This record gives sequence, C-alpha cells and structure tokens, in this order.
Amino acid sequence: MITIYTDGSSRGNPGPGGWGAVIISDTEVVELGGGEGHTTNNRMELTACIRALEFVSKLEAKSYKLKAVLYTDSEYVMKGMTEWIEGWQRKGWKTANKKPVLNQDLWQELLKFSEGFDIQWSHVRGHSGVELNERCDEIANSFASGVSPTLYHGASSQYKLL
Repeated sequence: MITIYTDGSSRGNPGPGGWGAVIISDTEVVELGGGEGHTTNNRMELTACIRALEFVSKLEAKSYKLKAVLYTDSEYVMKGMTEWIEGWQRKGWKTANKKPVLNQDLWQELLKFSEGFDIQWSHVRGHSGVELNERCDEIANSFASGVSPTLYHGASSQYKLL
C-alpha cells in the first residue's frame, strides 16, 4: 500500500504556482514538488496528483494492481475523480452545461497515470493540522514563491512526520 498526500498553490490564481506531494511506502518516504510561472490553483492541485502517481508508477512493477490511498484537500480533484470524470468522458469532455471541461489536458494525464492503480481518493480538510497535508502545502507554497525547499527522500523510519 502506498500513501500519497498532495497539495497545490498559486499566487493570484492565475499567477505563480507550486505543487507538493509526499509519497509513503513501507520503507521509504519521498517528497516531490515543483512550480510554474503562470498557472491556477486547480492546475497545481491536479499536477501534484499526476507527478506523485507518475513517480510511483516508475518505481513499481505493473504486473499487479497497485493499491494507493491519495489524500487531497482539493474538492475539485476529489469530485472530479470520484463523481464527474466518467460523465465528462461519456459526453466528449463536456460539462453538464455542454461547455468544455477546464483543465482537460491534466484530467486526461491524471487518468493515464491512475491506470494500473487501485486508488482510494480521500479528502482531507486543508489547514486543519494534518501534518502531511501541511507539509505538502509548505512545499507547494515555497515553489509558488520561487523558493526551492529541501525535499526529503529516504527511510520512512527517519522521516520526522511519521
């Protein structure tokens, strides 16, 4: 079982943005993050999920269905993946109002990296004291501010937030 926490941020919405993810396996923790010069919060929330799943998919053998729980504080991502995406696909990537789905490129990329996973999508309230979500927020905001934080990659037994 892989546990993933994600968050995204932007200054100005649109404006400079960042994303952060913490990936936890039985033996290892990896923090990821990045930024873009001009983006939206929703794009960064989606990017965090995509990059986390992309990272895990490169490490794991695809010969079995990988189990993951992915925590996001974005209702947009949560509802998109659990309620809306099948309807968008059926309707040719149109909303209920027959308008094009915003961020379709990222939704399609997220679907691609979700293949081969058995993902439990879980919502966590942002800024509610959940330490791993707060860490993702810190990473995302650092990148949105143009600062590259020190990211952890090592033994889970040495990770300060577990």
